[in-house]
Amino acid sequence: MIRLLYSLLFHLALPLVWMRLLWRSRRQPEYLRHVGERHGFYPPPPARPLIWLHAVSVGETRAAEPLVDLLLQRHPEHAVLLTHMTPTGRATGRDLVQRHPDRLTQAYLPYDLPAACGRFLDHYRPQIGLLMETEIWPNLIAAARRREIPMALVNARLSPRSQRGYARLSGLTRPAIAALNAIAAQTAADAARLQAVGARQAVVCGNLKFDVTPPAATLHLGARWRQALGSRPVWLAASTREGEEALLLDAFARLPDRHLLLLVPRHPQRFAEVAGLIASRRLACCRRSSDELPDRETRVWLGDSMGEMPAYYALADLALIGGTLLPFGGQNLIEAAACGCPVLLGPHTFNFAQASTDAIACGAARRIADADEAVAVAAELLQQPLLLAKMRAAASSFSQTHRGATERTAALVESLMAPPTAG
Repeated sequence: MIRLLYSLLFHLALPLVWMRLLWRSRRQPEYLRHVGERHGFYPPPPARPLIWLHAVSVGETRAAEPLVDLLLQRHPEHAVLLTHMTPTGRATGRDLVQRHPDRLTQAYLPYDLPAACGRFLDHYRPQIGLLMETEIWPNLIAAARRREIPMALVNARLSPRSQRGYARLSGLTRPAIAALNAIAAQTAADAARLQAVGARQAVVCGNLKFDVTPPAATLHLGARWRQALGSRPVWLAASTREGEEALLLDAFARLPDRHLLLLVPRHPQRFAEVAGLIASRRLACCRRSSDELPDRETRVWLGDSMGEMPAYYALADLALIGGTLLPFGGQNLIEAAACGCPVLLGPHTFNFAQASTDAIACGAARRIADADEAVAVAAELLQQPLLLAKMRAAASSFSQTHRGATERTAALVESLMAPPTAG
């Protein structure tokens, strides 16, 4: 009954959903492409049996890469259907398509409406469905269960705040979570929280993001930038969110002119807005999209590009992880560690709570309270090359120590794919 009410409310809200698509398309016209897919209408499916994996946006798609590669390697008769909700996620997934052009196809996941979900599943008929991280869609999971399609939540995480939200909607979320055939949790704390909100069993497999290998060509690009900029200190603010850039720019303006701030907003639709924030503070700026390197007068280099974060980490002496100064929960610090870049973390890291705690404990990261302290600590560390070198070594060690989640997750997935034993 509760799911029926949820579906009715979703139907009534569709005009608002369409208006939101139109609004977002003002900055990203890609939102108006493939609209039919969002309602369950698709081009012809691949002829191979399908492993379906849903990665909502950029971070989830990158985390899924090693798992997709391994499953395709082990199951040569299969293809992978990779679904997303955002154009940036779909664009990120094209790297995987280029690696496996004949065995990987992309689509948008339909809205969580019974008819659309049914059309999606009947069209593609996947052998198994994998949802990345926190994607719980009640109608989709129910439709898969009716069709006896096993479903798993992989690289699963659940923050205390999300747990409280799920508990408030337990009549809707608990049956959906209980209907999942398996859950591969990132940490023991995630597993416990998921079981508290209805999971029958959650197995700790680790975080797939530790198994993502930065592309060698992108790291080489960062090394070339580093050589071109010489010994000039470079401080990276990576994947910043709305409201954080203004705080950082105001604090950064107090650093010596020789310091360079490499500022990379999380969302590409905000590149122009952030450029305006820099200009309003009269800080000399150049943009990565101009294909020009900063000169001695440049104070801020705006990283307005996609897919180059490993290059930015390879260039930087130190990185502040965005989404941690304000209560967004933090972006991915694991990618920085994989590139050997030391990091600063603000107070809000609930999206990566265990990884943040472990990185601080091993010396790969330091906690700061706000933008002013971030600038002060950055200025201090940038004057201590031996300490920064020690943090870089700790970051690389931290990244290597936590690898292996892909193998464990693949084993769990394959246990659901195995045909039933005759008895």
